[in-house]
Amino acid sequence: MPTSIPVVSRFRSFADSRAMVANPVQVLSKYTELFGDTFRFYLGGIKKAIVTTNPSVIQHVLKTNAENYQKSEIQVKRMGHFLGKGLLTTHGEAWRTQRRLIQKGFDRKQLEALSAIMQDSLAESLRDFDREILVGPVDIYPHLMKMTFAMVARSLFGAKLKDEDIDVVSHTICTVQEFIVRQTLQPYLNPWFEASGELRRHEEMRTRADGILMEYIKARRQQAPGHDLLQTLMDARYSDGEGMSDELVLSESMQLLVAGHETSSNGLSWLLYLLSSHPDCLERVRQEFDSVLGDGPLSFSDVSKLEFTTQVIQEGLRLYPPFWMIDRMAVADDHVGDIVIPKGSTVIVFVYGAHHAPRYWESPEEFDPERFIKANEKLRTPFTHLPFGGGPRGCIGGNYAMLQMLMILSDLLRRYDFQLTPGQTIEEQPMVILRPKHGIRMTLVTRVSEGHGAGRSSASEDEVRRPTEPTLSQ
Repeated sequence: MPTSIPVVSRFRSFADSRAMVANPVQVLSKYTELFGDTFRFYLGGIKKAIVTTNPSVIQHVLKTNAENYQKSEIQVKRMGHFLGKGLLTTHGEAWRTQRRLIQKGFDRKQLEALSAIMQDSLAESLRDFDREILVGPVDIYPHLMKMTFAMVARSLFGAKLKDEDIDVVSHTICTVQEFIVRQTLQPYLNPWFEASGELRRHEEMRTRADGILMEYIKARRQQAPGHDLLQTLMDARYSDGEGMSDELVLSESMQLLVAGHETSSNGLSWLLYLLSSHPDCLERVRQEFDSVLGDGPLSFSDVSKLEFTTQVIQEGLRLYPPFWMIDRMAVADDHVGDIVIPKGSTVIVFVYGAHHAPRYWESPEEFDPERFIKANEKLRTPFTHLPFGGGPRGCIGGNYAMLQMLMILSDLLRRYDFQLTPGQTIEEQPMVILRPKHGIRMTLVTRVSEGHGAGRSSASEDEVRRPTEPTLSQ
């Protein structure tokens, strides 16, 4: 007999639609606590969805029977409208072909080659960062977002990408993502978005950003080959020997920028918050960087040696997963055990809920990097830790993101001491990515006593007040 899944009524779902826009994690967590690990919900009171934190269901949808689950409307239709057809917005054989071609850009050899571009970008960003922190306490989040996006953009397009062009493309991606979330969570407003000109305004922003990137693509066709991801896209060849058109290179480039835009900056923002609240852990991370790197920069070959720091990042990504949900649509009728999934159903893999489930994590709200020591790896229930998704459509840039976070963290922690500004509220804002809603304000002090990055202090020790523990809204 099929299992009857608890249902949040259409009326109740509609009544929650404003709260879903404000913080969908809070709404879905409330119903997970009330109804268990799998329930039915109506997005915006209109679109039927099955929400789950059950690892057996998640594994079935993302891996075991992944062929039956396509990316849902938010990605194929909404994101496809703004980003074109590419790795994020296609499925089937077209997706498999693109995935095979683009995967080469993230293999070990290419990541080693990209390390130099990434370090140069970071050095340039830190020169600006040093000047900006002199004004006093700063919100670390926008600084990290600027830093990580510049690194992703230059990894893709090389060192010649101008700062002003990076700013335009970054702003466009951020604004369009927010609009896509509104289109999805409040679908009843879509006619108004079209009639009021909101849709057209976002399309014009996208067209301008596309034009900027297309100029770089066309210019590269006339230049000597580079060592960046753009060159990987241009060198890729299909079975008939043909390469990608400029338009497809543009779509894939933009989608790689979107995928890498906020992932690492959000992960790093939450990590600095957690580390500043756990000084013993922070000191242990610094010691590991000193032991492995000395005063030198980090390269891809160093990643495997940074075991404890990797555990810290994994635990940070558990508590604050950048991709707090993954959505899929059932192509045909299916079932997982006794749970029936009808054709056309949207399945929401509630990643945040799975990461915080007491059934799979002891004291899930506590920060404990020891969860991720290698000895515990086989004891962990599969598909309960999904910071980069899972199955064949797991994030193609997961290794790049880990390299990027380790690289930035190694420089920041060796250069600065971080102290949280007292009295602030640290709260999550789940958009496409799980952001800090009010930012994370910190005072940064240059570690003048250290060999790495020694320089002028941004504040004396007497000027820095010990922060009180901030309020954390889960």
